[in-house]
Amino acid sequence: MKHPDIPDFEADSTGGPFRLSAQKGKTVVLYFYPKDNTPGCTTEGMEFRDLAAKFAEAGAVIVGASRDGLKSHQNFKAKLGLPFELISDPDEKLCELFGVMKLKNMYGKQVRGVERSTFVFDKNGKLAREWRAVKAPGHAAEVLEFIQTLK
Repeated sequence: MKHPDIPDFEADSTGGPFRLSAQKGKTVVLYFYPKDNTPGCTTEGMEFRDLAAKFAEAGAVIVGASRDGLKSHQNFKAKLGLPFELISDPDEKLCELFGVMKLKNMYGKQVRGVERSTFVFDKNGKLAREWRAVKAPGHAAEVLEFIQTLK
């Protein structure tokens, strides 16, 4: 599902309000993940953390987003030493805007949850690429490779 244009948005993050339009001139990596402190989300967060300096060299800002509250995000961020902000989206407004809410099977039950997805916005705030149904291991490196091709 491709979004022609994502409108500007503002959301609460661990660093205060995050606004897409305030990032003009930078490439923005917005990754959605299901839940703080779960194995896949921890792996993904650590991989983005470990490549954060390379993302910065490429002029990119990383932002993670999930439905967890700010307190959970602050603890997760501190525990993993994440050098980027995490957006709290408890009312799923941002999740709905990006179409990342999906029915998933967990232990034989259908549950609504966040489909691990990543969106890259170019320096002008235009959606440049999206990944859906992401597998965490190795994903951050794939996103970095793509960003390094952007001019």
